[in-house]
Amino acid sequence: MTTRILIADDQDDVRIGFRLILDSQPDMTVVGEAADGQAAVDLARHLRPDVVLADIRMPRLDGLEVTRRLASETRVIVVTTFDQDDYVHTALRDGACGFLLKRSGPVLLVEAVRAAMAGDTLISPQVTVRLLRHLRTPKAEPPGEPLTGRELEIARLVAHGRTNAEIAAELFISPGTVKTHVANVQRKVHAANRVGIAAWAWSSGTV
Repeated sequence: MTTRILIADDQDDVRIGFRLILDSQPDMTVVGEAADGQAAVDLARHLRPDVVLADIRMPRLDGLEVTRRLASETRVIVVTTFDQDDYVHTALRDGACGFLLKRSGPVLLVEAVRAAMAGDTLISPQVTVRLLRHLRTPKAEPPGEPLTGRELEIARLVAHGRTNAEIAAELFISPGTVKTHVANVQRKVHAANRVGIAAWAWSSGTV
């Protein structure tokens, strides 16, 4: 099934870039673009996309208001240059299915759309790390199966907001190997995603 996406951003080059990335995926298609928040709301209600990508700072209505108006009708992912804590908390509180920084790159953009369609929430690693550092979480349960030294190393890097590509470069291993290790850590600590790994690492004292 093809995921239908609406892009809302007041910068033409951003919309063009996002469209190129998303339309290149075999299971995604961009069905509309909006240059301001009110147009995004109107188009979303007309086109009924599966996912809306909304910038925060847009004319007429900002992305937070777009999220508030549309979150009960469709999945909204906030994609922005600005990672202020109040933006993150407001967007997630009002029902956003993801919060990405524009510098996060094309891989995370695609992953965020797929996560939203799966009922999950993806947050840029840089934002996740800062949020987790300020959260008071209960001490994590020990993993169901002991982590290897390499898996602990990768869990720490995930908790510090590194992407798979950055971990691969830092440890001189392939991105595919990193992906395998991340999947193993996820399984062992019973995490649903990378955010869960980071939360476990911070609350368990691994970092």
